[in-house]
Amino acid sequence: MTLKDSYLNTRQRFISICKPLQTEDYSVQPKIFVSPPKWHLAHSTWFFEQFVLSEYKKDYKTFDEDFAYLFNSYYNNAGKRVLRPNRGLMTRPTVDQVYEYRAYVDEQMINFFTEIPSEKAKEVILLGIQHEQQHQELFYYDIKYILGNQPTFPTIENTIHLAEIEKPSKWLKIEEGVYDIGYEGKDFSYDNELGKHKVYLHEFEISDQLVTNAEFLEFIEAGGYQNFNLWHAEGWDFVQQNNVKAPEYWYKIDRNWHQYTLQGFQAINSKQPVSHISLYEAYAFAEWKKMRLPTEFEWEVASKKLDYGQLWEWTNSAYLPYPNFSKAPGALGEYNGKFMINQMVLRGASVVTANGHSRPTYRNFFHPEMRWQFSGIRLVK
Repeated sequence: MTLKDSYLNTRQRFISICKPLQTEDYSVQPKIFVSPPKWHLAHSTWFFEQFVLSEYKKDYKTFDEDFAYLFNSYYNNAGKRVLRPNRGLMTRPTVDQVYEYRAYVDEQMINFFTEIPSEKAKEVILLGIQHEQQHQELFYYDIKYILGNQPTFPTIENTIHLAEIEKPSKWLKIEEGVYDIGYEGKDFSYDNELGKHKVYLHEFEISDQLVTNAEFLEFIEAGGYQNFNLWHAEGWDFVQQNNVKAPEYWYKIDRNWHQYTLQGFQAINSKQPVSHISLYEAYAFAEWKKMRLPTEFEWEVASKKLDYGQLWEWTNSAYLPYPNFSKAPGALGEYNGKFMINQMVLRGASVVTANGHSRPTYRNFFHPEMRWQFSGIRLVK
C-alpha cells in the first residue's frame, strides 16, 4: 500500500467509525481524561496541517488561524492551546465545520502527494497516520465512557466484541537467559521502542490466557476490594476514595452483575476476559492469586508464544526510556519522552486497536488508576 493510500484509508476510517454518532454526541466531555469526538477529529487533522502542510507545502493557506489554539493537545513548541479540561466547552466550531476542516486538509494533502514529498515529510506523514490511528482507539474509549455514563446506557452501531475464552489456561515456561528487547527493523516504530538492548530474565511461567470475568468475580466475592493487604497503598486509597467495588462499567442489580458494553447493557459474560481494569486492580488480583503481573520485558519475550490482541495488558514496569533514548527536536520530540514519569506500561493491543498498529515491541502507557481504556490482566508465576 502506498503512503497516499494509507493516509486516505486512515482518514476515511475515522469518518466511518463516527458515522453512527448523533450531533449531540460530538462535544461531550464528562471527565478530564475524556476528549469529545469532535476534538479527536479536529486534532488529528491539525496534526497534518501543523507538521506537514505548514512545514513542507509551498504557499499553504491555513484553514482557520484559531484552530491551532483550539485543537493543539500538548505540543508546547507549537504554541498556546485550550486547556484539556475545557475541550468539552467548545460548541463552536460546529461539527459541520470540523468536517469541512478535515475535507480541506485532505484535499491539500492529496495535492501535496503529487509534489513528491521529501523523505523527511514522508516520515512525518507516516507518524501522522499512526497518530490518527491512536486517536481512533481513544475515540472508542471516550465514546464508551460518554454513552456508558448516561442513565439509559445508549450505544452506537459497531462490531466491537470480546471473544469468549473457551479453553482452560495453560502455563508457558520461559527459560532464564539474556534476551534482546526493543524494536529493530525498517518499518515504523515509535521512538520509545528504540534502543535495542539486552536484559537478563529469571525463569518464569506466563498464562496463555487473559483473566476472565468469572475469575474476577471470585476475587470480588472473596472480598478482594475490602482486603487492604492485597493493594498498593495508592491503590487502596484510590478504591476507598472513589468507592470502587468492581471494574469500570460493572453494576450489581438484584444480586446479579451486569456491565455496559458497546453492544448495550448486558449480564456479565463469565467467559469473556475481564476488561477496564486499573493497574491497582490488576495488581490486587494477582496478589490474591499469589501470583504477579509480568514485567514488560517478560511480556515481550513471551509474546511469540501468546495470542494477544483482545485487551491491552498491564505490566509491572514503569514507563521509562530505553538505553540511548533520544527525543526528536522541536514539537515532535514531545510525543513520548516527556510522559516518562508516573506511568505504567501496557503491552499488546485491543479489539479497538487499528489493524497493523500494534507489534510485540509496542509500549502503551497510562497512569495506574486509569480504567476507561480497554485493559486486562495476564498472570505470571
